[in-house]
Amino acid sequence: MVIEINTLLLKDDKKGIQTGAELLKKGGLVAIPTETVYGLAANALDGKAVLKIFEAKGRAQDNPLIVHIADWSMIHELTTELPQQAYKLAKSFWPGPLTLVLKKSAAIPETVSCGLSTVGIRIPDNTIARDLIRACGFPLAAPSANLSGGVSPTTAEHCIVDLAGRVDGIIDGGSCTVGLESTVLSLAHDVPVILRPGYIGQEDIEAVIGPVSMDKTIFGQFTGEVPLAPGMKYKHYSPKAEVIVLKGTKSQYINYVNQNNGYALCFDEDCDELKVPFLSLGSEHDFATQASRLFSCLREFDQLGAEKIHARCPGSEGVGLAVYNRLLRAASFHVIEL
Repeated sequence: MVIEINTLLLKDDKKGIQTGAELLKKGGLVAIPTETVYGLAANALDGKAVLKIFEAKGRAQDNPLIVHIADWSMIHELTTELPQQAYKLAKSFWPGPLTLVLKKSAAIPETVSCGLSTVGIRIPDNTIARDLIRACGFPLAAPSANLSGGVSPTTAEHCIVDLAGRVDGIIDGGSCTVGLESTVLSLAHDVPVILRPGYIGQEDIEAVIGPVSMDKTIFGQFTGEVPLAPGMKYKHYSPKAEVIVLKGTKSQYINYVNQNNGYALCFDEDCDELKVPFLSLGSEHDFATQASRLFSCLREFDQLGAEKIHARCPGSEGVGLAVYNRLLRAASFHVIEL
């Protein structure tokens, strides 16, 4: 099925995967499903193909990309140094939503690393993505398959809205199971550093390799010159509406929202008392459901024509930290303490 000139909507079957691989072998762009979000894929070893990703997304060219591989054997071509920690983490979490930042080899084009000496690598926990990589015979660079700065896509329909006519193909693999981008962990420091929180949390990682630190940009705005990972420097995950994060108790949140115009991004426990239009992320204590619903809710607010969204601040432990981080960036760090 052709959804717009030069963009094919492909099924997640053998034929669709093979067609997607043929497009990528020709230097094209294909939006692909992963367990986290849909990625906009190109041949990670072809600098010209990778440059098309930046052009299609409108992405700044100092924002590095993550490279996706199908199995451990592919990693050796991409890095010059594999610390023991990488083996332990891969054994525990790959395939899965963990990206490891490692010293890059000469095989990685500058367009992927954006001038850095490192590259982020992961094995996605999605059979379609891994089968596609195997069919290609090369790794895929794949940031989120949306327009830069906007809400990340968790369905093929989201990719169509943003990228139809800008890419060669979109593989429809259904809804993403995790719903937030991968945890990014740098092993290029003396002490490993989480650069972006995700489904795999600090405690999970420390149980495998010992102490890790958290980059300060997880909780605040980027102040450096070159981001070390995606999602650090720029406004991200933002709907058209203004997003405001509200910190306080349940009653404080409900009172504030009911007295101010706008929409509410809330929890199930809040719904009965709200007098404004709302969407719920799920239970206040169910961080996994919050993660899976966040981006689809933000996109639905756009469809509803929302101009202002008051988001109740989630917890900041475990996966909740990843939800909190995405909301902070969607709100450009506009937080109100109630």
